[in-house]
Amino acid sequence: MDSTVASTGTEEKTWGGGNKPLKASYGKMMMWFFIVSDALTFSGFLAAYGFSRFKFINEWPIADEVFTHVPFLHGQELPMIYVAFMTFILIMSSVTMVLAVDAGHHMNKAKVTIYMFLTIIGGAIFVGSQAWEWATFIQGDYGAVQTKGGNILQFGEYVTVDGEEKFKRVSIEDLAIAQASDRVDHERKNGLWFVDEGTLPPYTVNEIYAGLVANENVLVRNQFIDEDGHKTVLSRAESLKQIKENGKLVVKGANLQVNEYGTTLFADFFFFITGFHGFHVLSGVIINIIIFFNVILGTYERRGSYEMVEKVGLYWHFVDLVWVFVFTFFYLV
Repeated sequence: MDSTVASTGTEEKTWGGGNKPLKASYGKMMMWFFIVSDALTFSGFLAAYGFSRFKFINEWPIADEVFTHVPFLHGQELPMIYVAFMTFILIMSSVTMVLAVDAGHHMNKAKVTIYMFLTIIGGAIFVGSQAWEWATFIQGDYGAVQTKGGNILQFGEYVTVDGEEKFKRVSIEDLAIAQASDRVDHERKNGLWFVDEGTLPPYTVNEIYAGLVANENVLVRNQFIDEDGHKTVLSRAESLKQIKENGKLVVKGANLQVNEYGTTLFADFFFFITGFHGFHVLSGVIINIIIFFNVILGTYERRGSYEMVEKVGLYWHFVDLVWVFVFTFFYLV
């Protein structure tokens, strides 16, 4: 029995059964599906961040006081400078990707090679910078004391800068007075072989309190924001009282349990959102390297199309766009 296939004359039209809906190849369509689904994921993360920040609006860490470091410029506070540099580098890598795609449309192998290489360099610089920022964030700078209620108490003193009185942070290393202590790390010989112990704090609350008593100019600042948009600085008497009666744990740096900058959720969202985005950038760099070597080998030249460069370019532009939102909501707002 013969079988016949009816022809409607619409097979090659956009939605007539052809293989290029919206005049896009299958590969491009799948990349767009991935981008849309990933955009929804990032949207959920940023929405959760927004709700959490709104809930703790009066005690959320101030980004200008947290992200002040620049490599090779230790001891200088330059708020948001290095984060702005990272953003600029990533945006410029998106520009070079556009140029690579355009060169591919003109079948210009030499220019595609150059612009893909520049894109890879830009992405690598961004990933390396983000790793450095993570390390700095985890290591911490000044340290603080966590209260029994989970609040963070920081230390500082008022200094006059250009005729204006400002609150300057004081490090716990410069404040604490070492005291005799019998603190020891857990050892297997005590019989608890399979119990791990976390790293001991650098100082005890008593050592911090002794240093606070000895330095009359040092005051305590809690994590609550006043009407002027600054953290609340306590009086001398209240500072001593808070450390002595409510001090629980000395904190240096940040992790998923506690951080010296303020509410724990701040560090949680920082690690999760920037880490998730950093994973995307790292993946993009690896994919770009693969495409780059294929360009050098002439793979796409023989195919007669540089569409693969265009598809990876869509992913790279998406990663850049997501960072613009992360940078705006996490660092600027």
